[in-house]
Amino acid sequence: MKLKVPHTLVLLYAMIVLAWLMTLVLPAGQFETVVNDHGREVVQPGTFQVLPEAKAPSVVSLFTVIPRGLAAAQGIIFFVFIIGGALAVIRATGALDAALSRVLERFGGQPALLILMGMLAFGVGSSTIGMAEEYIPLIAILITLCAAMRMDTVAALGIMCGGYAVGFGTAVFNPFTVLVAQEVAGLEPVSGGAYRAALFVPFLAIAFFHVWRYTVRVRKDPAASLVADIPEAQPPASPEPSAMTGRQQAVLWMTLATLAILVWGIKEQGWYLVELGGVFVALAVAVGLVSRQSFDTMARNFTAGAAELTGTALLIGFARAIELMLSDGQVLHTIVNALATPLEALGGELSAVGMLLIQSALNLFIPSGSGQAYVTMPIMAPMADIVGVSRQVAVLAFQMGDGFMNIIVPTNAVLMGMLGICGIPYGRWFRFVWPLILQFLVAGAVAVALAVAIGYH
Repeated sequence: MKLKVPHTLVLLYAMIVLAWLMTLVLPAGQFETVVNDHGREVVQPGTFQVLPEAKAPSVVSLFTVIPRGLAAAQGIIFFVFIIGGALAVIRATGALDAALSRVLERFGGQPALLILMGMLAFGVGSSTIGMAEEYIPLIAILITLCAAMRMDTVAALGIMCGGYAVGFGTAVFNPFTVLVAQEVAGLEPVSGGAYRAALFVPFLAIAFFHVWRYTVRVRKDPAASLVADIPEAQPPASPEPSAMTGRQQAVLWMTLATLAILVWGIKEQGWYLVELGGVFVALAVAVGLVSRQSFDTMARNFTAGAAELTGTALLIGFARAIELMLSDGQVLHTIVNALATPLEALGGELSAVGMLLIQSALNLFIPSGSGQAYVTMPIMAPMADIVGVSRQVAVLAFQMGDGFMNIIVPTNAVLMGMLGICGIPYGRWFRFVWPLILQFLVAGAVAVALAVAIGYH
């Protein structure tokens, strides 16, 4: 009998139930925290203690944590709704189809180039300014491009997630992970960047060849696609070649200008979801006016586009609820302490590899990169001193564990949102991505061990 993987929402709720059971079995515990010189609350190593009077969440929380998770993730949920609405207004102009037709006429026979350049772009964006949620608006365009080259939605998401994972895992100066972790560890900002930049190329090559091998199989035999039997995951029909009107050209230039403004706003002004969402609302209105859509037509298109992502919004909220359940039961610090303690018995290279594996495991419970840095780096940094590993190596292990696992852990709201948009069940995505994660971890273990050997600091 063929094993049937449950719906992604079912899997996420099962993880919520598992998290609740952990709060019943594991002792509640907590480290003492202090506010550092930069006003950040960090954990103090060696202060873990069990909380004997702590109470586990009641069975009622299995239901109430869902709306709480949706509320806690409201920023990214509303961002996804706004992007869906804005893209629908843009799609209604026909500008995207016309532009894709031109791209395919020029590069249609070079899928390897699309994979390489796509991964490079996403990798650089994540490595430098920490882009992740900001890629969501590009998924629809990438899927259409891939479909025209006889590649499926799994390959399209593989391009995006492969670059995203390499960018975060080998980030040079990602402000949300590297800079936060270095601040907590007491290191100079952006220090050690040359080694991380050197790692970017081999890790990008690993991701490229993984996606390329899958793509070759699917292009040769479409039935080999992991989502061949999933109607929701089928890409739209490739656009027919068509001439581009002046208004469509204006819409495209406006869209490109908006993306440039987003990059500037993130890097220079510290924009995040509220500001980015406002920019997309403005883009939707401007595109509607330029393309001469009536206000009622704009509203209908926007509403329809947002409605298509309702399932995605639910996945994001359910993913956030898992972390809330663990925090309510006060077992997050218990898990961190249990995983970190064995490292004290190891030394040198093995300790560095152990740090990588521990940070990878913790990403399941703390998918936020900066959140994981504030919880784990105050423990890992002094532990690195004890076992003879530089704090820079501890930071590298942290960012690889966080970055690589982001594309497989179902608690990552960004990943679940992307899967929802693509219509890919989590079980099918897992089958595609786990061999890549294994390659990343093996290469990561070599990288951190080498860092110890060369005295990386």
